Amino acid sequence: GGAHGEFHIVVKFVSAYQSRDKAKMSDAIVVKTRKFKRNPLLSRRQMIVDVIHPGRPNVPKDELSEVVGGMHKADAKLTVMFGFRTKFGGGKSTGFCLIYDNEDALRKFEPKHRLVRKGIETRAEKSRKAIKEAKNKGLKIRGTGARIAKHKAKRAADS
Repeated sequence: GGAHGEFHIVVKFVSAYQSRDKAKMSDAIVVKTRKFKRNPLLSRRQMIVDVIHPGRPNVPKDELSEVVGGMHKADAKLTVMFGFRTKFGGGKSTGFCLIYDNEDALRKFEPKHRLVRKGIETRAEKSRKAIKEAKNKGLKIRGTGARIAKHKAKRAADS
């Protein structure tokens, strides 16, 4: 069923929760996508993802990216999932999904923190002190040079 341009897929997962001697939970999840949009400027497809997962806690994002990637004939590596919120009472989560056309576009347009989550980039280890020094250095400058100075201070903290 469903309206035009709406996909949904039912997937069977055996989760770690069932292997423990707990009562058998329903391990089928339903993944639906809506508000699909092709975004050629950022060379990606974007959509809202609804996950119905009765009787099990949230579904991991990497699992979902494989499922949605399969639905849209895309590589799971180019699929980015974020912003998932579980409805009150559980059993249904809604989040956002971006599928990039290639890895270059992914690296170019995705924010750094999401690339780190995906495991594409590593997080630069900065001490708390370095971060605070950079912040205070940026606070001291007023006017048009403030943005540039903040950027330079941040770079100094990174190195």
